Parts: sequence; structure tokens; C-alpha cells
Amino acid sequence: MFKRIMVPVDLAHAERLEKALGVAEDLAQHYGATVVYVGVAAATPSSVAHTPAEFAAKLTAFAKARAAQSDVTAEAHAMTSHDPSTDLDPTLLKAVGETGADLVIMASHIPNITDYVWPSNGGTIAGHAKVSVMVVRA
Repeated sequence: MFKRIMVPVDLAHAERLEKALGVAEDLAQHYGATVVYVGVAAATPSSVAHTPAEFAAKLTAFAKARAAQSDVTAEAHAMTSHDPSTDLDPTLLKAVGETGADLVIMASHIPNITDYVWPSNGGTIAGHAKVSVMVVRA
């Protein structure tokens, strides 16, 4: 049913994504799908990486470690954005096409008052992606 499952990953907060990662890897095992971990970083230094190349290398290492841990086929797809805090949604929507994903599984937070002012990333992706999107509440 699914061949390529895209999972957005924030390497600075990977420990908060465990539930969504587990769901994606479980479905990948079930369907024999490839999990594509997508990370978005700025071109400027951050707490995760100093350069886009270093970020891509760390995302690739993350994908390899997750693949070994869960026995799935995995890939990394690093993207650079001028300002990930404002460009995240359009960048992730672009990644859906670039990765050939037919399912997106992403983590979400428990809604709070700010969600009435600013939409969640999961809600925006689900509303605009041309593929199925599963939002997993942490």
C-alpha cells in the first residue's frame, strides 16, 4: 500500500519524536516501505550543525542508526531553508514531492492556546499535502 514514508525530523529534539518514529518504522516493516527522514536546517550555524553539509551528514547518521535499530530501509533527505522557523511548512511540502513520499507521518504536540493563533505544522501539512498524512500525538 505504501512505498515511501516521509518522516520530518528535528535533530535538536529527536527524543520527542520517538512515538512517531516508531509508528513510521512499524508501518514500513508491515508494507516493506522505505522510511525517508527529512530534516530542515538553516544555512547558518545552529546547535545541531555548523554547515548544511554537517547537518546532512548527521541526518544520514540518524537514518542509518534508525534503520539498524528497527530493521527498515531508510534514507535521509536534508533540506536547507533561509529561516526554518517560518519556512518549515512550505519546505516540508516541497520535500513530499522531492522524496516521492506516498505517506507522511509526523509528530505533533498537545494543543495549547497558541494553536488558536498559529496553526500547527502537522495540521498545515495534512491540509495541503497531496498524499496521506498521519499526525501522531506525542
